[in-house]
Amino acid sequence: MKALVALILLVHLPTHEAVPAALPAPLRCDDPESEAAAEVAVSYINGHSHHGYKFALNSIDNIRVIPQGLNNDIIFLELDLLETTCHILSPTPLANCTVRSFTEHAVEGDCDVKLQKLDGKLSVLASKCHSREDSREDVARLCPDCPLLASLNNTEVLTAVTAALNDHNGRTADAYLRLLEIGRAKIQYHPVHIVSVEFAVAATNCSVQEAKDNVGACQLLPDDQSNFGFCIASMVMRPLQDLKVDCQLYGHQPGVIYSQPGHDTSAGLLPSVVQGFTNHNLRLSHNNPVASESSSSEFPISMLLAKSVAKRAVAEVAQHDKVPRPVGFVPPPPPPCPGKIRHFKI
Repeated sequence: MKALVALILLVHLPTHEAVPAALPAPLRCDDPESEAAAEVAVSYINGHSHHGYKFALNSIDNIRVIPQGLNNDIIFLELDLLETTCHILSPTPLANCTVRSFTEHAVEGDCDVKLQKLDGKLSVLASKCHSREDSREDVARLCPDCPLLASLNNTEVLTAVTAALNDHNGRTADAYLRLLEIGRAKIQYHPVHIVSVEFAVAATNCSVQEAKDNVGACQLLPDDQSNFGFCIASMVMRPLQDLKVDCQLYGHQPGVIYSQPGHDTSAGLLPSVVQGFTNHNLRLSHNNPVASESSSSEFPISMLLAKSVAKRAVAEVAQHDKVPRPVGFVPPPPPPCPGKIRHFKI
């Protein structure tokens, strides 16, 4: 009898079907996990760029996560970066580098980065970047008198760089400095004609006196002794010529090397400069490594197209925010992407 009662109770017990585990919510561009991935990506981009300046994160435009298995995700990021005042050879941490202001004729970098998160560790598999200067019309609209970026092979720019380097070498008893590359140049015509230049330098194995006797024998120091530096100079061309130069050597930095172009660098110019470029393009200076993941160089087409869509969405939201709202209006929550803008949008 007891066995019969137990059987009846078992029959009437409620059955519980297996409920599949809920999928994690998609990452928002401003989530801590997204920020962490972006930080790794920016560090990687700066660490693998060998010309121009360090770039800082301005916004995360899009993020896509594709699970690959247990504790293994592939992450696609779209990043908007801005050029800083720190040359890529500078030992200054990125956190201490100043983003160039809008009126300094800012340069924006767009990057698509593919990362892997394996057992909680993030690593970059591949990246594609390019950079561009802000439009001259935008700068002139905000600051009509601000000088704009000049071509790095402009005759006046080359004259100013040569004069500045000769002036510095002529006033020091230390190592003779040689030009590595011109980083930036601007020319102001009114009310005074001024050429402003920034350029990277390196110490050679010659003293200034030895260079006077035979400059052709002066070579850059080997990698294990290298000493890079950076110069800022302004040269008044008219009405009276005047020159101000400030050069700083960083001291030897173990592991930091300068990627030499495939031709004579006595002029400090890259092939891109000869074509009249005004800034060192990330696409030209950044090389993707051989990734450990088979499809590391592939990016989904939807991701490559999303950047322009995201930028249009930001503009549309900004336009809608100008429309008067009724009393008690509660704005909708921000979209998952793009994320917050840390500095300004070009």
